[in-house]
Amino acid sequence: MFTFPNPKTKNPQEKKRQRILEIIPGALTWATLIGMPLFSFLLPVWVAVFVIVFDIYWICRTIFISSYSIAAYHRLKKGKKIDWWKRCRLLKKEKSRILDWKEITHVILLPTAGEAAEIIEPSIQAIADSNFPNKQIIILLATEERENKKHRLKKVKYLKNKFDGIFKDFLVTTHKVKTGEMKCKASNATFAAKKLMEYLDEKNIDYKKVIFSNFDCDSVCHPQYFAALTYAYASDPKRLQRSYQPLPMYHNNIWDTNAFVRVIVTSSSFWHMFQSTRKEMVTFSSHSEPFDTLVKVNFWPINMISEDSIIYWKCFSYFHGDYKVKPIYLPISLDAVLAETYWKTIKNQYKQKRRWAYGIENFPVIMRAIWPDKKIKFFSKIKIAVEMLEGHHSWATAPFILAILGWLPLIFGGTIFNESVLAHNLPFVTRYLMTLAMTGLIISMFLSFFLLPPRPKKYSRKKYIYMFFQWFLVPIISPFLGAMPAIDSQTRILIKKYFGEFWVTEKMKK
Repeated sequence: MFTFPNPKTKNPQEKKRQRILEIIPGALTWATLIGMPLFSFLLPVWVAVFVIVFDIYWICRTIFISSYSIAAYHRLKKGKKIDWWKRCRLLKKEKSRILDWKEITHVILLPTAGEAAEIIEPSIQAIADSNFPNKQIIILLATEERENKKHRLKKVKYLKNKFDGIFKDFLVTTHKVKTGEMKCKASNATFAAKKLMEYLDEKNIDYKKVIFSNFDCDSVCHPQYFAALTYAYASDPKRLQRSYQPLPMYHNNIWDTNAFVRVIVTSSSFWHMFQSTRKEMVTFSSHSEPFDTLVKVNFWPINMISEDSIIYWKCFSYFHGDYKVKPIYLPISLDAVLAETYWKTIKNQYKQKRRWAYGIENFPVIMRAIWPDKKIKFFSKIKIAVEMLEGHHSWATAPFILAILGWLPLIFGGTIFNESVLAHNLPFVTRYLMTLAMTGLIISMFLSFFLLPPRPKKYSRKKYIYMFFQWFLVPIISPFLGAMPAIDSQTRILIKKYFGEFWVTEKMKK
């Protein structure tokens, strides 16, 4: 039977491994932040050289990410133009390699922990309006028992009545947190999925012909998503060893939220576009998996905050590394952070970013899962470890290195260093290199306009001017709404101040 490491293990040896691995990300980040001024005082020449090398590295990284983001954008445009429903119907069934699309059932999980019906309704409506037969779609609304009962029942009644008879079925589960579980999306999703097993067994539906989509309750899918997903699944001989990922775009209310949030969520969309071009892509937010595979790996861990990518790693571990994410080049639109006031919106954006950064909690568990597995190549294990650590380390430190480190040798380097040729040229070299790095920002700026949904009539064309000037906030946003949440999360894990429950982003319509 497949087992996956428990982050709350009671085994003394495993507990020690878990703790050592937990310390590494935060320790690396704080070593960098403390080492910056310290080494600028002790070894200013070496730090100055490091600054120049790091700036060159950052330029290369920026150009690399920007070029692949452009490639992903073109694939997205192409994906929208393809008639996926027609491709589904033209699939020729072969013995065991291609499934008949008519036999496939889609189950869409919409977990909710307090969101109003008006937040969830557009998600279900988008599914109903998709060009895949609704009679092959099951809605699985996963509620929480801890939500106000009156509010919960009213919401469920409204949604069931609204979509009565449209889908194959409309199931509702109510999760009650048990001993050993956390108040988190993962425990709710696992509870709902296990209830679904009972339903599928009763109806005698083959797990291998069920595609399970774990959506956020505000996810608005593209009209062709389920047709494209069906085509990808039915035509792939290794379908059970794949996750399927649409491109997340925070467009539901992008025109309504403030400039700080728009820059954050647009940057996040670009990052996921870039990730879609890589073989090492992992799942994020709303995605889909074969239900048969989910059953085999026993669904999501019930005691972890970060659930969107850990399911990929469970499947990766189960198949000994022979598991991939297949991008579906269609957008799925989500809500950007929006609250009653400007300041609360920024505060909530910080909390959401901190929750995303808390995904580094996966690192110890992933290493404990894959490291003893001799079927996974040693180089692959090293690559996974380095990429995870580098990604989260850069997230937490790069804005400060780029903004501050270039000046520290001049401040702490002393008279001898300040009189050197290197000291005189360091500000000019850094400024020149950072100007080159602005290429990535300019590309992001233009791409953001191409990706914008249509402007609501309530906003004038002047709104585009604000959309342009918002990018000048990047030097402020990067450290305070980018790096600081990552430092916060890593530090909490470092000093064992773990999050006790999943922070649900407040959602509202303007």
